[in-house]
Amino acid sequence: MMSSPWIAALAAIFTWWFFTGVILLIVRTSDAGKEVAHGRSVFLSIPFAALGVAGLVISATALTVANVYIAFISALLVWGWIELAFLAGIITGPERTDCPPEMKGWDRFYRAYSTLMHHELLLVGVLLVIVVICADAPNTFGMWTYVVLYAARISAKLNLYFGVPRINTEFVPKPLEHLKSYFTQGRITMAFPIGVTFLSFAVACFAERWFASETTAQAVGFALLTSMAALAAIEHWLMVVPLPDAKLWRWMLPSPTQTKTGKSHEL
Repeated sequence: MMSSPWIAALAAIFTWWFFTGVILLIVRTSDAGKEVAHGRSVFLSIPFAALGVAGLVISATALTVANVYIAFISALLVWGWIELAFLAGIITGPERTDCPPEMKGWDRFYRAYSTLMHHELLLVGVLLVIVVICADAPNTFGMWTYVVLYAARISAKLNLYFGVPRINTEFVPKPLEHLKSYFTQGRITMAFPIGVTFLSFAVACFAERWFASETTAQAVGFALLTSMAALAAIEHWLMVVPLPDAKLWRWMLPSPTQTKTGKSHEL
């Protein structure tokens, strides 16, 4: 059953939802705990990142259906740990204060970048490591999964900075409250059509490779990539279209009231 590319596409959607929900749950629960809760959650999750790196190394050696799934999950484990470290406020940037309202232009852009600098450097560093591991290997689907996630995240960050009509700040954790002052809620800019066009082109390319695949492993791999790129494009459109996407995870998270009163269980 798992050799069906359609099942792979559904698996990618479920995995995206599940991993996102787990990270949000950990972060919100840590928000309700003591000051060390965020650091503790990041430290305790390091084995998952290590497992992801090991999975990428092992799965890259042969192009099989099993290895394609392992590579995909491994890339998400590595990516998920980096995102957790960012949302927990452990790996962000040297600037951790609100943006002064009067700051404009390149000064504001550099200050915004400084809030993410260490996170961005880690993302690029890990990307280079994964390229070294996978670029010349038989199975490159783990590398492409990370590339899709990285490109989508860069585009999303630029759109949040330059301006989009809808910005959901409900899930912004306490350590990153200052980031809200760098968001711009308003009319879309050129960053939006550029990002959406790039992601849509990626969807088309991966889909074409999916239907032209000569082996089952290739079909499964490109189905996974097609779904991830499509989800990234949809996430961009949700910055414009007024749909309640937060409901996908809100039901599984402690309420903000619980977070403020400390009634949630500490990690």
